[in-house]
Amino acid sequence: MGWLFLKVLFVGVTLLGCLYPLVDFCCSGDTRGQKPNFVIILADDMGWGDLGANWAETKDTANLDEMAAEGMRFVDFHAAASTCSPSRASLLTGRLGLRNGVTHNFAVTSVGGLPLNETTLAEVLRQAGYVTGMIGKWHLGHHGSYHPNFRGFDYYFGIPYSHDMGCTDTPGYNHPPCPACPRGDGDGPSRTHERDCYTDVALPLYENLNIVEQPVNLSGLAQKYAEKATQFIQHASASGRPFLLYVALAHMHVPLSGTRLSADRRGRRPYGAALREMDRLVGQIKDKVGRTARENTFLWFTGDNGPWAQKCELAGSVGPFTGSWQTRQGGSAAKQTTWEGGHRVPALAYWPGTVPINVTSTALLSVLDIFPTVVALAGASLPQDRHFDGLDASSVLFGWSQTGHRVLFHPNSGAAGEYGALQTIRLEQHKAFYVTGGAKACDGKVGPPRLHEPPLIFNLEEDVAEAEPLEEGSAEYERVLPEVRQVLADVLVDIAGDKTSRADYTRDPSVTPCCDPHRKACRCHTT
Repeated sequence: MGWLFLKVLFVGVTLLGCLYPLVDFCCSGDTRGQKPNFVIILADDMGWGDLGANWAETKDTANLDEMAAEGMRFVDFHAAASTCSPSRASLLTGRLGLRNGVTHNFAVTSVGGLPLNETTLAEVLRQAGYVTGMIGKWHLGHHGSYHPNFRGFDYYFGIPYSHDMGCTDTPGYNHPPCPACPRGDGDGPSRTHERDCYTDVALPLYENLNIVEQPVNLSGLAQKYAEKATQFIQHASASGRPFLLYVALAHMHVPLSGTRLSADRRGRRPYGAALREMDRLVGQIKDKVGRTARENTFLWFTGDNGPWAQKCELAGSVGPFTGSWQTRQGGSAAKQTTWEGGHRVPALAYWPGTVPINVTSTALLSVLDIFPTVVALAGASLPQDRHFDGLDASSVLFGWSQTGHRVLFHPNSGAAGEYGALQTIRLEQHKAFYVTGGAKACDGKVGPPRLHEPPLIFNLEEDVAEAEPLEEGSAEYERVLPEVRQVLADVLVDIAGDKTSRADYTRDPSVTPCCDPHRKACRCHTT
């Protein structure tokens, strides 16, 4: 463990009060102007219809809509899973959870994280000469070597998991709400709440390996993220080294930040106000890119999964993906499910002079594609000892092609079925389900899991809302079914022969982030 201690000490020390402790921004003449920069912005629980460019009823995303008009918008773009940790693991590895080992979410007390033998996008690009930064929600393990600073990121500022996984003094909007952190011994015993609330340990905010605030002030978090992101871009651009910046937003996950939400003069509900706050944050990052490295920076915006449908008062819009079939079965059409609302997400690409402007792409693409695409554009090499589920989408980005995947697999993500299992298959315009149900509806009821053998099959070209499956025995169904069975059999054989990983999901309360265990809720403030 000696090397780990030295690395922790090295990264944690601040040199001359510099904002970025010992990040190597030293100029490198052989990289200046040759390699593109990358800014990847990942929204949290944002519905496909929350983007105004996708859904005319949404009026809250002016900056993102402008980015769509100045770049490329993807209308058939999908998260790699319908819940947080698996989707983020796939973004950083280009591999499904059955390969990278991350099939469900990590907890506050999780000992493990994204397996250490998995290679991240940040590690590949750092080897290629990039300076790397990560701002925002990590949720891939916070204990020991699973921390972002040990997974390829030179700089980290953010929270280790979702912001509802710890109490705060500014709880924000949720339905039903959770209480603020206790402030002293006089607060009495923890109360019973309508939902799972974290009342004993406050949500921490990290800068590199150090907790700088616990609990986080949620009402000011978005602005802090914007400031840290723009400062990172400024430092990296001035150095002459190419950079990768991964920004994982808290928006639109509940609880919604209280910043300016109650002061909405047009009477809009909190969700719309939170959308506008997120949109302003993205606009600040885009503006900074425009002032510092506009012609050589590729900005990719997307989401980790669809919104929570059961929080109806605060839910995002999944657009047209709320078909009658699944709601008749007594369930949800959004997060954790493999219905379109659970994994079809907004996606935009912006790179002035390289990505064509005001283009709508219908290519079937995925968060899985970010890893191989960025690696290719950076002139780096993929690890050769493993298989990838993503593809290099450069030809689509450059406007040369509309061809993406022929096949995508949507893993079980916490609703019905075993975690990570591939029981929903997209094959061109068709989509097959071997299992449905198991998710909460708006009234809080959970639809029963339903196994389908033979599978339900929908034609998304004619029925994007997944309202009515094809009739079994019809000519179209009988033609598609053997192809579905074959592609599923093929991927399972490929995974069985691949170099795969297994995440450690064991829990131990001693690994809970706590900057001062002697104070109620681990309170501290070091900034």
